[in-house]
Amino acid sequence: MSPTSPLLTPTEAWQPLPAADWNEAAARHLLQRIGFSATPAELSRVLADGPVRSVERYFAHMPAFPKPSLIAKLEADGPELYRRAANGSAQEKRLAQQAARERSREAIFDLTIKWLQFASRPEHSPAEKWLLFLSDVWVVGIDKVRNAALIHQHQDYIRKFALGSAPNLAKLMSRSPAMITYLDLQQSKPEAPNENFARELFELFTLGEGNYTENDIKQAARAFTGYRQRQGEFVFARRQHDNGRKTVFGQSGAFTGDDVIDLVFKQKAAGTFLPRQMVGFYLSEEPLPVEQTATLGAWWAGTGHDLRKLAVKFFTSRVFFDPRYRGGYIKSPVQFYLGLLQDLDLSVAPLPRQLIGSLRSMGQTPYDPPNVRGWVGGRSWINSATLAARRQVIQALLHPLNEDQLNGDEQIELAAAYADGVTNFTLDETRLAQWAKLPPADRARELVHRHVPGLAGTELERQLTRFLERSARHTAAEAATRAGLATLLESPNYQLC
Repeated sequence: MSPTSPLLTPTEAWQPLPAADWNEAAARHLLQRIGFSATPAELSRVLADGPVRSVERYFAHMPAFPKPSLIAKLEADGPELYRRAANGSAQEKRLAQQAARERSREAIFDLTIKWLQFASRPEHSPAEKWLLFLSDVWVVGIDKVRNAALIHQHQDYIRKFALGSAPNLAKLMSRSPAMITYLDLQQSKPEAPNENFARELFELFTLGEGNYTENDIKQAARAFTGYRQRQGEFVFARRQHDNGRKTVFGQSGAFTGDDVIDLVFKQKAAGTFLPRQMVGFYLSEEPLPVEQTATLGAWWAGTGHDLRKLAVKFFTSRVFFDPRYRGGYIKSPVQFYLGLLQDLDLSVAPLPRQLIGSLRSMGQTPYDPPNVRGWVGGRSWINSATLAARRQVIQALLHPLNEDQLNGDEQIELAAAYADGVTNFTLDETRLAQWAKLPPADRARELVHRHVPGLAGTELERQLTRFLERSARHTAAEAATRAGLATLLESPNYQLC
């Protein structure tokens, strides 16, 4: 953080970065923040293209994510499982529910692995991180939804509108079967409207605390009565909808849920809410000055709350590249893991038991947020246990995979990956040997520039050089290089971007 950099005015903050300020450090900052790492190929390309062209390319459209096979099978078999669970004998119901739980557990593991593999591709990373961001706003969790197919559908809904209209995304979210289940719209009816969705719509999804009243929540909850999901399909139960007159934000009418969402996006707070969330997710734990956020919010409202335009404006702005926001943001477990793979040129191993266990130990299990607020992030990612888990992940990636410890299913998945030509799940011994041939000073320079370039030429690089020189007397060069690389990846500097 640079305490001497002058504070940008609200107008200056959202102007494009001047061409004179575009350099390798700025390009690396862009890639690490909008994606997971700055691979050499992507760094070279964005340096040549410049920030605006690069961001417009990354956010031109959301890539199509192929539906995982276990999700597709769960969807296909769902009606029969529902029928058996609802209409069978007591034993049939119990067995059907048990089968549904087990199938859903296997499918969420499959979804997690397939998405991580997809997101790890550098050309997909910015769009997939954007999806991760929006999913941390429009939160649902497998712990309550208990159906991996609905979780996948919810993610697919976000994907469809992730670069479109925020009001249209909000309307689709209100119809998401996963959201209906997660926030209890399924039981909401005129005589007993459930307020959970209306409350979180205002507080956590669109406006933020202090920008609505309790009466607004009660009245809005009436507008969402009759929203149902049946076997993964949205159904509007007209007889369970309150058609009466409601008053929300001072406006009165026989409002539907869509009407309430239209009213939400007429509120000034709707313009600033998502930009504030973007700051917390992409830029800084500390909020921007109110005047800067207000300026962006007013501009965004003027676009009709266009999400793609917001992304391009935000990620090409002077404030995004401000020196005070560089190099001090703690990587989330997902960013740490995927960035580590990209930095080491590795692929996601098809081993859900190990991988999901590691992510859980680091504090972030995809599709299983702690609550409706999602992950807090920032300093909450780091404690003694999660740092130990990060070290274990690093060590696992730097040493050959022990296939003897895998169960039968894992060995089958690994064999299938090998058959497809994907074998780079841990650090290639050949690459390690090539590094080991370099003199200690050159080797240290190479490792530092590749993994913590901000510390090139600093005391850390000199310490690593001395370590490699001392190790040459009694340790194989490959082992010393592996240990030195592990030290860099475990350093506090590597946890930041």
